Amino acid sequence: MDGDVANSASAIPEHVPPHLVRDVDVFNLPGADADVHLAWRRLQQDGPEIFWTPRNGGHWIATRAEDIEALQLDHEHFSMAALSIPKTEASTPAIPISLDPPHHWPFRKLMQPAFLPRAVDRLEEGVRDTAIRLIEGLAPLGRCEFVGDFATRLPITVFMEMMDLPVEDMERLRPLADTATRSPDVAERRKASGAMAQYVMGYVRERRETPGDDLISFVGRGEVEGRPISFEETLSMVVLLMFGGLDTVASMLGFVARFLAENPGHRRQLIDDPAIIPNAVEELIRRHGLVNTARLVVDDYEYKGVALRKGDQVQLPNGLAGLDERRFDDPLTVDFRRERPIKHAAFGNGPHTCPGAILARRELKVFLEEWLKRIPDFQIEPGQQPRFAVGMVNTVTVLPLVWKA
Repeated sequence: MDGDVANSASAIPEHVPPHLVRDVDVFNLPGADADVHLAWRRLQQDGPEIFWTPRNGGHWIATRAEDIEALQLDHEHFSMAALSIPKTEASTPAIPISLDPPHHWPFRKLMQPAFLPRAVDRLEEGVRDTAIRLIEGLAPLGRCEFVGDFATRLPITVFMEMMDLPVEDMERLRPLADTATRSPDVAERRKASGAMAQYVMGYVRERRETPGDDLISFVGRGEVEGRPISFEETLSMVVLLMFGGLDTVASMLGFVARFLAENPGHRRQLIDDPAIIPNAVEELIRRHGLVNTARLVVDDYEYKGVALRKGDQVQLPNGLAGLDERRFDDPLTVDFRRERPIKHAAFGNGPHTCPGAILARRELKVFLEEWLKRIPDFQIEPGQQPRFAVGMVNTVTVLPLVWKA
């Protein structure tokens, strides 16, 4: 046990044996500045499959696909009530993500129709038009900072239009999403959530009184178990939607663009055979999983010989399920012709699977189709390095790209 763990030994509960303790700060993983996913994978390869870290309030981390999937599906023993690290004692639940079945579904079904294939089909033309406009604005420049110039703008523009909110507000809302998903400071996360609630509150009240065709109106006029959804419940759902819509797809686009910038052979495959793009999207998602939420142990429970106690948190890094060699041959290699189904956990498993997964896949597909038509050869700017951040959601914060204009 090194010095940092020893200094934190008083925080290690009695039921945690010393051989299952590792000094891991999930907001500051060694090597994450070079490759976030390899930094996570080292936890999977170099120690116990399930271990305890005294950092960030103390919590377990499960590192293998089998366990990540099993715990995500076992709502009897593992609750979504405390899904953030460090544990946050929220005064109200984040609806519906922090609710467990059967309470989860009545709320989730209010938003689900907006993300079904038929609805996404209707959105695709707008996604494509936005992507083309952004790319054609960048192509003559020969360079861009991909995160700020494209990765945030495509999905967030689409999302703000779904919510019927001013697109220009994305500039002040995105930092709130960054804080909520990647800050280790519970007080700062609460502040960000409060600020987001303040931003959407007027819109929620207005759309409940005079609904339109937007997603806020759709949720706000819904019914839950035979009664109208309350204002507070609507507000909670809209805040959660905002954080998801402002961050997740933007983060995935950053990782995909970084991979393609460094792998011209893979770019050429997609250009020469566009028919493989849907499979490529799934493979890129597998290799670059984002979300690292946790579960709360409901009661004392032994899992695979590990004694878990009521109130413990178990973090489930979804990206590690896609990097597990027990599930995927040569998991670090991106193979656009990998045999389907590609059973990753990037969008979660079971009832809490990300409702926006279909839209996310479609946006990635459109990006690959339209970007590679107009900017087929690009690279990371010489002398510059991408920058990354880890937390509840992995992301690329800066990605300088160049190409021949």
